[in-house]
Amino acid sequence: MRLANHINDRLYDFMKIDPETLVDALKAAGEPTRLRLLALLRQGDLAVGELVQILKQSQPRLSHHLKTLTTAGLVERLPEGSWVYYRATSKGWPRRLLDTLFAEIDLGKAAFAADRTALNDIRQQRLSTANAYFEAVADDWDRIRALHFPNEAIEKALLEVAQPGPLHRVVDLGTGTGRMLALFAPRAAEAEGLDLSHQMLTVARANLAKAGVTNARVRQGDVAATPFETDSAELVIIHQVLHYIEDPAAVIAEAARILRPGGQLLIVDFAPHDLAFLQEQHGHRRLGLRLEDMQEWADAANLSLAPPRRFDPPDSLDQGLSVLIWSAARPKQKQEVAA
Repeated sequence: MRLANHINDRLYDFMKIDPETLVDALKAAGEPTRLRLLALLRQGDLAVGELVQILKQSQPRLSHHLKTLTTAGLVERLPEGSWVYYRATSKGWPRRLLDTLFAEIDLGKAAFAADRTALNDIRQQRLSTANAYFEAVADDWDRIRALHFPNEAIEKALLEVAQPGPLHRVVDLGTGTGRMLALFAPRAAEAEGLDLSHQMLTVARANLAKAGVTNARVRQGDVAATPFETDSAELVIIHQVLHYIEDPAAVIAEAARILRPGGQLLIVDFAPHDLAFLQEQHGHRRLGLRLEDMQEWADAANLSLAPPRRFDPPDSLDQGLSVLIWSAARPKQKQEVAA
């Protein structure tokens, strides 16, 4: 009865949904294994193989259940190379429906509790994989870090330059290890990162779980052609990405599309330098970013670019990298300016 009353109280949320669509969604959720799947996927993205380990059911059986939930609109399917991840739908009427249902479910029951324990084991496995990856690249990683101003100070400055929040949505393009998501998650209702590298996404998921960040997610994709909606984020971050990119203008234009009117784009990257080994050994396409290029890209995307903040390398280095933080704003709508 309580569930029926709760749904009646929020009936206005579902008024625009075709009744058959809502009935199909309720049918999809109303099966024990699928309900357990939804409970797990509301806690983070999981691959089919990981769900097999948690639920101790066959892959074909779980794939069938996942297809049912996806068709009903309650779950999203996210291909990632040879992997496929699933997540509970986080927007619109499916999100509201799932919030309503799970507000009434006792998640302390045996099956749900056992699933959470198994999920923690999966997260530990991810962390081990992430640690192994960083052990393999540690020498190169540390060498580049040693060439520039300490990351901690740069991150502090980044938080100072950024909008204070609270923010509804933050997007991190080229999320890498997920560090920017962890840094800005406290200011945002939700945050999402995009990266092409499955290895990096594995690291990011492990890092976010280790940090206890529950409102940030990652997915695979092209930073110049993202899956994000237009006018959907108050803050977009591009952190140490553009020097790898063939066409930075396209990435900045995509960031501008994602930004809401009045939203902010933050870019962190290297100033022009002559350390050619970064191109030869580390895949950098550009030896830093020139101010005139950044201004041209921002103008083309209809963004207002502020002068950058500069962080020079320690004086003790014979050669080093200067780091720049740019802030660009999307103009507010005319009615907002008039107000």
